[in-house]
Amino acid sequence: MSVRASDKAARFTESVIREMTRLAHLHGAVNLSQGFPDFPAPAEVKEAARRAIESDINQYAITWGARSLRQAIARKFERLYGAAVDPEREVTVTCGSTEAMMATLLAILNPGDEVVVFEPFYENYGPDAILSGAVPSPRGRAPSSSTLRTTPRGRSSRAPSWRRSPTCAAATTRSRSRTRSTSTSSTTEPSTSPWPPSPAWPSAR
Repeated sequence: MSVRASDKAARFTESVIREMTRLAHLHGAVNLSQGFPDFPAPAEVKEAARRAIESDINQYAITWGARSLRQAIARKFERLYGAAVDPEREVTVTCGSTEAMMATLLAILNPGDEVVVFEPFYENYGPDAILSGAVPSPRGRAPSSSTLRTTPRGRSSRAPSWRRSPTCAAATTRSRSRTRSTSTSSTTEPSTSPWPPSPAWPSAR
Protein backbone atom coordinates (compact mmCIF):
# COMPACT_ATOMS: atom_id res chain seq x y z
CA MET A 1 0.00 0.00 0.00
CA SER A 2 1.42 3.37 -0.98
CA VAL A 3 1.38 6.21 1.49
CA ARG A 4 0.78 9.72 0.18
CA ALA A 5 3.22 12.24 1.58
CA SER A 6 1.96 15.48 3.06
CA ASP A 7 2.28 18.67 1.03
CA LYS A 8 5.11 19.72 3.35
CA ALA A 9 7.07 16.48 2.96
CA ALA A 10 6.52 16.43 -0.81
CA ARG A 11 8.67 19.56 -1.08
CA PHE A 12 11.75 17.84 0.33
CA THR A 13 14.44 16.17 -1.75
CA GLU A 14 17.08 13.67 -0.69
CA SER A 15 19.52 14.75 2.01
CA VAL A 16 22.71 16.09 0.43
CA ILE A 17 24.80 14.51 3.18
CA ARG A 18 23.19 11.07 2.71
CA GLU A 19 23.63 11.24 -1.07
CA MET A 20 27.29 12.28 -0.81
CA THR A 21 27.93 9.44 1.64
CA ARG A 22 26.42 6.90 -0.78
CA LEU A 23 28.51 8.26 -3.66
CA ALA A 24 31.66 8.18 -1.55
CA HIS A 25 31.05 4.51 -0.70
CA LEU A 26 30.25 3.69 -4.34
CA HIS A 27 33.41 5.25 -5.75
CA GLY A 28 35.78 4.68 -2.83
CA ALA A 29 36.14 8.43 -2.31
CA VAL A 30 37.10 10.34 0.82
CA ASN A 31 33.80 11.36 2.41
CA LEU A 32 34.05 14.99 3.50
CA SER A 33 30.29 15.42 3.89
CA GLN A 34 29.84 13.44 7.11
CA GLY A 35 31.97 13.09 10.21
CA PHE A 36 33.03 9.65 11.39
CA PRO A 37 35.09 9.70 14.62
CA ASP A 38 38.12 7.43 14.17
CA PHE A 39 39.42 7.91 17.70
CA PRO A 40 38.27 6.65 21.11
CA ALA A 41 36.11 8.75 23.40
CA PRO A 42 38.01 10.46 26.25
CA ALA A 43 38.65 8.09 29.15
CA GLU A 44 37.04 10.49 31.65
CA VAL A 45 33.83 10.53 29.60
CA LYS A 46 33.63 6.75 29.51
CA GLU A 47 34.39 6.55 33.22
CA ALA A 48 31.65 9.08 34.00
CA ALA A 49 29.20 7.01 31.96
CA ARG A 50 30.16 3.86 33.87
CA ARG A 51 29.71 5.63 37.21
CA ALA A 52 26.28 6.86 36.15
CA ILE A 53 25.19 3.35 35.16
CA GLU A 54 26.50 1.80 38.37
CA SER A 55 24.79 4.53 40.41
CA ASP A 56 21.43 3.75 38.77
CA ILE A 57 21.13 7.25 37.29
CA ASN A 58 18.60 6.05 34.74
CA GLN A 59 15.86 8.67 34.85
CA TYR A 60 15.72 10.89 31.76
CA ALA A 61 16.55 14.52 32.38
CA ILE A 62 14.07 17.41 32.42
CA THR A 63 13.23 18.66 28.95
CA TRP A 64 15.66 21.60 28.93
CA GLY A 65 18.61 19.57 30.25
CA ALA A 66 20.01 18.44 33.58
CA ARG A 67 20.92 21.35 35.86
CA SER A 68 24.53 20.24 36.36
CA LEU A 69 25.05 20.06 32.58
CA ARG A 70 23.46 23.46 31.98
CA GLN A 71 25.63 24.99 34.68
CA ALA A 72 28.76 23.45 33.12
CA ILE A 73 27.75 24.77 29.69
CA ALA A 74 27.23 28.27 31.13
CA ARG A 75 30.66 28.23 32.78
CA LYS A 76 32.37 27.10 29.57
CA PHE A 77 30.50 29.66 27.47
CA GLU A 78 31.62 32.46 29.74
CA ARG A 79 35.18 31.14 29.78
CA LEU A 80 35.37 30.93 25.98
CA TYR A 81 33.38 34.00 24.95
CA GLY A 82 33.46 36.32 27.97
CA ALA A 83 29.66 36.55 28.21
CA ALA A 84 27.76 35.32 31.25
CA VAL A 85 24.56 33.35 30.65
CA ASP A 86 21.93 32.20 33.12
CA PRO A 87 21.82 28.38 33.10
CA GLU A 88 18.24 28.46 34.40
CA ARG A 89 16.83 30.82 31.75
CA GLU A 90 19.29 31.01 28.86
CA VAL A 91 20.65 27.47 28.36
CA THR A 92 18.73 24.60 26.78
CA VAL A 93 20.27 21.20 26.05
CA THR A 94 19.18 19.52 22.80
CA CYS A 95 20.15 16.45 20.79
CA GLY A 96 22.40 18.43 18.48
CA SER A 97 22.01 21.65 16.50
CA THR A 98 19.30 20.21 14.25
CA GLU A 99 16.90 19.74 17.17
CA ALA A 100 17.91 23.14 18.55
CA MET A 101 17.01 24.87 15.29
CA MET A 102 13.70 23.00 14.95
CA ALA A 103 12.66 23.70 18.54
CA THR A 104 13.56 27.39 18.17
CA LEU A 105 11.58 27.86 14.96
CA LEU A 106 8.54 26.04 16.35
CA ALA A 107 8.66 28.31 19.40
CA ILE A 108 8.78 31.66 17.58
CA LEU A 109 7.21 31.21 14.13
CA ASN A 110 3.59 31.55 13.06
CA PRO A 111 2.09 30.19 9.81
CA GLY A 112 3.08 32.41 6.90
CA ASP A 113 6.08 34.05 8.61
CA GLU A 114 9.15 34.45 6.42
CA VAL A 115 12.52 32.93 7.30
CA VAL A 116 15.42 34.51 5.42
CA VAL A 117 18.06 31.86 4.72
CA PHE A 118 21.50 33.10 3.74
CA GLU A 119 23.76 31.08 1.46
CA PRO A 120 25.82 29.04 2.25
CA PHE A 121 23.27 27.29 4.43
CA TYR A 122 22.87 24.07 6.37
CA GLU A 123 20.45 21.79 4.53
CA ASN A 124 17.90 21.63 7.35
CA TYR A 125 17.14 25.37 7.46
CA GLY A 126 14.59 25.21 4.64
CA PRO A 127 12.77 22.04 5.78
CA ASP A 128 12.70 23.30 9.39
CA ALA A 129 11.01 26.51 8.28
CA ILE A 130 8.48 24.61 6.14
CA LEU A 131 7.64 22.16 8.94
CA SER A 132 7.11 25.17 11.22
CA GLY A 133 4.51 26.56 8.78
CA ALA A 134 6.79 29.37 7.66
CA VAL A 135 8.09 30.33 4.23
CA PRO A 136 11.86 29.98 3.62
CA SER A 137 13.29 32.79 1.52
CA PRO A 138 16.82 32.07 0.20
CA ARG A 139 19.26 34.96 -0.17
CA GLY A 140 22.59 34.68 -1.98
CA ARG A 141 25.99 35.72 -0.72
CA ALA A 142 29.17 35.66 -2.77
CA PRO A 143 32.57 34.51 -1.52
CA SER A 144 35.45 36.93 -1.88
CA SER A 145 39.04 36.80 -0.71
CA SER A 146 39.87 34.11 1.82
CA THR A 147 40.66 35.11 5.37
CA LEU A 148 42.85 33.54 8.03
CA ARG A 149 40.81 32.49 11.05
CA THR A 150 41.89 31.29 14.46
CA THR A 151 39.78 28.70 16.24
CA PRO A 152 39.12 28.75 20.01
CA ARG A 153 41.90 26.17 20.36
CA GLY A 154 44.41 28.42 18.62
CA ARG A 155 44.49 26.60 15.29
CA SER A 156 44.63 28.67 12.13
CA SER A 157 42.68 27.93 8.96
CA ARG A 158 42.00 29.76 5.71
CA ALA A 159 38.41 29.94 4.48
CA PRO A 160 36.34 32.10 2.09
CA SER A 161 34.62 35.15 3.49
CA TRP A 162 30.99 36.06 2.82
CA ARG A 163 28.83 39.15 3.11
CA ARG A 164 25.16 39.93 2.55
CA SER A 165 24.30 42.22 -0.33
CA PRO A 166 22.38 45.46 0.47
CA THR A 167 19.34 43.90 -1.21
CA CYS A 168 19.52 40.89 1.08
CA ALA A 169 19.93 43.06 4.16
CA ALA A 170 16.90 45.14 3.21
CA ALA A 171 14.82 42.00 2.73
CA THR A 172 15.29 41.04 6.37
CA THR A 173 13.56 44.21 7.55
CA ARG A 174 10.22 43.45 5.92
CA SER A 175 7.32 43.00 8.29
CA ARG A 176 6.84 39.31 7.50
CA SER A 177 10.52 38.43 7.91
CA ARG A 178 10.48 36.77 11.30
CA THR A 179 13.90 35.10 11.54
CA ARG A 180 17.24 34.91 9.75
CA SER A 181 19.31 31.74 9.42
CA THR A 182 23.00 31.96 8.64
CA SER A 183 25.99 29.63 8.66
CA THR A 184 28.81 32.17 8.82
CA SER A 185 29.54 35.52 10.41
CA SER A 186 32.59 36.75 8.48
CA THR A 187 32.33 39.80 6.21
CA THR A 188 34.11 41.16 3.15
CA GLU A 189 32.81 42.23 -0.26
CA PRO A 190 29.02 42.22 -0.91
CA SER A 191 27.22 39.87 -3.24
CA THR A 192 25.98 41.34 -6.52
CA SER A 193 22.88 39.23 -7.08
CA PRO A 194 20.33 37.56 -4.78
CA TRP A 195 19.78 33.84 -5.03
CA PRO A 196 16.24 33.00 -6.30
CA PRO A 197 14.05 30.74 -4.13
CA SER A 198 13.90 27.04 -5.00
CA PRO A 199 10.67 24.97 -4.79
CA ALA A 200 12.53 21.94 -3.41
CA TRP A 201 14.66 21.66 -0.29
CA PRO A 202 16.92 18.84 0.94
CA SER A 203 15.30 16.67 3.56
CA ALA A 204 16.44 16.43 7.15
CA ARG A 205 19.06 13.78 7.72
